[in-house]
Amino acid sequence: MRTHLIYGTDTGNTRSVAKKIAKVLPEATVIHIDKAETIDFESCDLLILGAPTCGYGDLSTDWEDGMTKLDRADLTGKTVALFGTGDQVNYPDTFVDAMGILYDKVTTRGGKVVGRTSTSGYQFDGSTALRNGDFVGLVLDQDNQPEKTEARIAAWIGGLK
Repeated sequence: MRTHLIYGTDTGNTRSVAKKIAKVLPEATVIHIDKAETIDFESCDLLILGAPTCGYGDLSTDWEDGMTKLDRADLTGKTVALFGTGDQVNYPDTFVDAMGILYDKVTTRGGKVVGRTSTSGYQFDGSTALRNGDFVGLVLDQDNQPEKTEARIAAWIGGLK
């Protein structure tokens, strides 16, 4: 299965998570959004997108710049999985909002998002990444719960397969 994992990062946390996911999915080609081309979104069987939430619910600068690439991609029928990093302690009102932004863009472009996860184990007040009570993808808090990252990745990948 051709898998492309496209991520953006601000502090390096999301890059670290992308590398951890790639260890579990060795067939994945890991691409930073700055280096991604529109074809990278389209020419795979599974597209994984990862983004940190910056400030009060914003995309990272690299994703803001890279959204034009995603805007040009035809994701009709494409299977897409999302992951997001955030800080539930310092930003509880906008926890992993960037993942919600990506979800809205992907579904608008015709993609089918898989890999929802439970909100259990997180303490936050609000998130645009919630749909019907679940997160739209894998949620990781590298600032406050780094010890849970590898188990959460393993469970999420297991659900994708």
